[in-house]
Amino acid sequence: MRVLVVDDEIALADLVAKGLTRQDMAVDVAYRGDHADELLAVNDYDVVVLDRDVPGLHGDEVARRLAGRGSLTRILMLTAATTLTDRVNGLELGADDYLAKPFEYPELVARVRALGRRSVAPAAPVLERDGLLVDTNRRIATRAGRPLDLTSKELGVLETLLRADGRIVSAEELLEKVWDMNIDPFTAAVRVTMSKLRKKLGEPDPIRTVPGKGYAL
Repeated sequence: MRVLVVDDEIALADLVAKGLTRQDMAVDVAYRGDHADELLAVNDYDVVVLDRDVPGLHGDEVARRLAGRGSLTRILMLTAATTLTDRVNGLELGADDYLAKPFEYPELVARVRALGRRSVAPAAPVLERDGLLVDTNRRIATRAGRPLDLTSKELGVLETLLRADGRIVSAEELLEKVWDMNIDPFTAAVRVTMSKLRKKLGEPDPIRTVPGKGYAL
């Protein structure tokens, strides 16, 4: 899952981003509304955690523009504005959910995950193909019943390949879905992670490399 956190309270934004990253999410941060709007226009986020009162471009306008583009990105408004009118106005702007500050972190994670499931076509929580299994809720993977000790990136790559259901997945798509915007587009991260994942999966190698195109199961 890829998430954008938008809040001008830098310490809070960074803390939320750090916490979501620990939940195996790829997280980008924007401290201004205009920067958030630029990121949302070029990246496919599953969820944006959006504070309404941000500089540059008000959070309401960010939400309005996102909804106007017909984006599948789900909006969780995270704000200190707590009146009924505030909540109604936020939802009418296109927000999918509303969480008032201060908030309990486990609730934030649960709401982000719930919205993330709605940003894509419904998929089974357990993905399986040719003996490979990923439980997306429990964040565990097995092969032929054998537990696999995978890092969050290795698990993300395997999950993305399973969701592709045999379709070729490019390195660029893997970077988009598993890493965040801070990753160098010319990095060898995909190749290195793929190599380590293959070693942990064992023989026979279930991942097919298609030269010049990407990878597939």
